[in-house]
Amino acid sequence: MARNDVLETGELTDTYYYILLSLVEARHGYLIMKNIEEMTEKKFMIGPASMYTTIKKLLTAGMIEQIGDDTDTRKTYIATRQGIDLLKKDVKRREEMIRHAKAILDQKGENA
Repeated sequence: MARNDVLETGELTDTYYYILLSLVEARHGYLIMKNIEEMTEKKFMIGPASMYTTIKKLLTAGMIEQIGDDTDTRKTYIATRQGIDLLKKDVKRREEMIRHAKAILDQKGENA
């Protein structure tokens, strides 16, 4: 399956997931990267090239929108209702995956 289908299937990559999660509140690019670093205690970091590529795809898909003046050098983005709904769907998917893993590990006596 092509990576562009990620937004159609609702199975977000970690990059999409963390950027969309960061945009529950309005943020510009630098603050998105800092928020992800702080949220994950630097266990997951996104470089500017990946971030802006992902932002462009999220904008095109209507999952986020740019707010504020377009002439400002710092563009600020926020998740749309559609983006929040996609994020919720992916959170449920991830919770289910964790529940499956825990059940299997518990059966084998390997506590997760």
